[in-house]
Amino acid sequence: MKRDSYESIERTKKGFEESFKSGTFYNEQTQDQNHLELILNFLNISPGMNVLDLGTGTGYLAFPIAGKYPEAEVTGLDIVENALNHNRKRSETEGLRNLIFLSYDGLAFPFADETFDLVITRYALHHFPQIADTFHEINRVLKPNGKLFLADPAPNDNDDKRFVDAYMQMKKDGHIKFYTKEEWLKLGELTGLQFADSFETQIRFPKKKENAPEFDEIIHRFDQQVIAGYDIEITESEIWITEKVNNLLFQKRNGENL
Repeated sequence: MKRDSYESIERTKKGFEESFKSGTFYNEQTQDQNHLELILNFLNISPGMNVLDLGTGTGYLAFPIAGKYPEAEVTGLDIVENALNHNRKRSETEGLRNLIFLSYDGLAFPFADETFDLVITRYALHHFPQIADTFHEINRVLKPNGKLFLADPAPNDNDDKRFVDAYMQMKKDGHIKFYTKEEWLKLGELTGLQFADSFETQIRFPKKKENAPEFDEIIHRFDQQVIAGYDIEITESEIWITEKVNNLLFQKRNGENL
């Protein structure tokens, strides 16, 4: 099982390294200023808090949080060294002394128990091969009553055969699956994280046709009504798709390390 997990992590790492090398396409397609503002206003961050940005990528959440809350300590954690090195240089340039970036193996977090007041993660968890183990790690590093905020795309309600996952897996970047809100709530309940609040948004982004060689075959394999629900638009060089996004807040049940 661990071997399969590490192979998946290596695919993810390779896929994102290639994306970063190819320019700003990936970063631009996932940017959403309205969503970012919603998240920043939703999170109740106060001075002295210790915040972990899990799967930080380009630091899309880490940088604005560190800038807005200079008396909070922010740590960005990821497996992609190229992105982390770029983030470290940017953090130094911007003089953000409350922000650091660390790498890890994609499974075990390199932190002591009860280190963080808040764990945040955006558009990352669908790449994690052992999601229950990840939730246990989140529980472990959270302080009593600490919180987890996650934002991740979700399948449409009628997509029980998961067209959207087959579509996302064409890129070969380690995509595992998108989870429904109910699946997230069950994971939280099993790992000592109690649901606290939520809101729903959407993301509409392109995939380069060159990264979707199996698209025609996938389109014909799934129900057309299901596919239509994702509002797919095909241009000369790109495929656009709309996905809803779950934004969920959990709180660690007091004193529970599972």
